[in-house]
Amino acid sequence: MAARAAAADASSQPSLRDRLLASPRFQRWAAAFPLTRPVARRRARALFDLCAGFVYSQALLAAVRLGVCDILLEGPQPLEELARRLSLPPDGAARLLHAATALRLTRRQRDGRFALGSLGAALAGNPGIAAMVRHHALLYDDLHDPVALLRGEAGPASLQALWPYAGHARPQDLRPEEVAAYSDLMVASLPLVAADVLAAYRFERHRCLLDLGGGDGAFLAAVAAAAPKLRLALFDLPAVADRARARFAQAGLAKRAQTFGGDLRTEPLPRGADAISLIRVIHDHDDAAALAILEGARRALPAGGTLVLAEPMAETRGAEAVGAYFELYLLAMGSGRPRSAAALAHLLRQAGFAQVRSLPTRQPMLVRVLLGRC
Repeated sequence: MAARAAAADASSQPSLRDRLLASPRFQRWAAAFPLTRPVARRRARALFDLCAGFVYSQALLAAVRLGVCDILLEGPQPLEELARRLSLPPDGAARLLHAATALRLTRRQRDGRFALGSLGAALAGNPGIAAMVRHHALLYDDLHDPVALLRGEAGPASLQALWPYAGHARPQDLRPEEVAAYSDLMVASLPLVAADVLAAYRFERHRCLLDLGGGDGAFLAAVAAAAPKLRLALFDLPAVADRARARFAQAGLAKRAQTFGGDLRTEPLPRGADAISLIRVIHDHDDAAALAILEGARRALPAGGTLVLAEPMAETRGAEAVGAYFELYLLAMGSGRPRSAAALAHLLRQAGFAQVRSLPTRQPMLVRVLLGRC
């Protein structure tokens, strides 16, 4: 008993590694010793990035709101011209551009003009990223007191106004104007996700695909181009499904695509599809609702049917910070949680899917794909 108590007591103490890393004396030694100096410097930079992250995000927001990258997409510009076009005083423009250069959004040429940096060029080519950055202003409001948010003591969340279905007793009663903002955001941010999902899985092997929580039909429109013979169906809240119906008509897909309105958590799903997709849907829901959605999908599929589940997943190697982001984002939204691929596979098996496997994607930080087979 004494030995067990001693072992338990030892296990509750900080490890030697932790004590060393926390020691200012060791930190000074590591920074001075040639073999450990590079590691010490990398960790110091990483720690500074953690402390300064909010300032980085605000500099990014300012650059996006003012259209810095869009202006520089036209070509390099002198500071004076940028200040004029950004409607900033010269000193304010200089501060923003120096910060943007440090963040690789911009770069300064030898002639003194500013041009697009590597990350700024990527941002300019992906309007969905800019849309996400703009809407983060709501998240910043909700995170002004993160401890209160974690304790459940924060007041009304700004994000919940953007995602009204998350806290609505009857989301199927939402009006068109109440779903417009989040539908537009999803459309803007979907292209990269859709491209990765389509590269990972070939939908043309099926005869009919039902997209659950499919928004205004942007994902199905992308699938339609890749699989011209595939019949399409979409299920979402009635006001959202109406938007999809209009998109399908405009895209010439009205004869191929059906739309259904309802609450996918509680209402029976239409049958007839041999494949069902859930694109960035399950992580928006708590466990009970997520399981209900997956069980509903399983009931709607025939024997041998396939479920395609795609979303960013926690514990993704090399992209662990994605989990940290969604932990607080979804808490502020009022619904959902990030889950690892293993946790999602467990939910799929609970819902009755006999075979579950993971498919590689080009950008696993952005989206990963799980297949569930009946």
